[in-house]
Amino acid sequence: MNIIRLLIDIDACRDSVLWANDNNTNAYNLWRKCDRGDWLLWLATKIGIDRKVITLAACDCAEQAMKHLPHGENRPQAAIDVARAWASGKASIKDVVAAADAAYAADAAYAAAYAAAYAAAYAAYAADAAASAASAYAAAAYAAADAADAATATAAAAAYATGRETYRESLKCSAQLVRKAIPWAIWKAALA
Repeated sequence: MNIIRLLIDIDACRDSVLWANDNNTNAYNLWRKCDRGDWLLWLATKIGIDRKVITLAACDCAEQAMKHLPHGENRPQAAIDVARAWASGKASIKDVVAAADAAYAADAAYAAAYAAAYAAAYAAYAADAAASAASAYAAAAYAAADAADAATATAAAAAYATGRETYRESLKCSAQLVRKAIPWAIWKAALA
């Protein structure tokens, strides 16, 4: 499989296509070497990896932002916990919406709390919009995909507030977390 052609065909961002081209990479090396968790989660969504698996990986990434929150601010963590429960079949989309709304309220006092709450809020809005869809599972999967994108943005945004190097390190850590949560065998099957 030509990974460059795939990235172009699925409208990957210019930077990711250039990175793949500059590194003369194939699909396995892209998965193994990419140091951008947001790119890996986006690609996982585009190639059809199970949305619940993606949501769990995104939750791992979002939890990086928790260290930027003030002591006692637990609403963003609660939203991540509910997203995990949804992915495990133990919570409903309504539960995700409620937790996201509570997490979003954290933004008034702290920029990092806002960044952490963003993922939950984004998931809530997507879930809300998807609730009227014909298929409940399709709606939930759509919401999870949006949550995945937002969750990685959460970790990056919180780290960005403390400095550019921390931002880059956060994305690199996210990539490692995504690889751990979504091993190569799952990627390979989705790409086949």
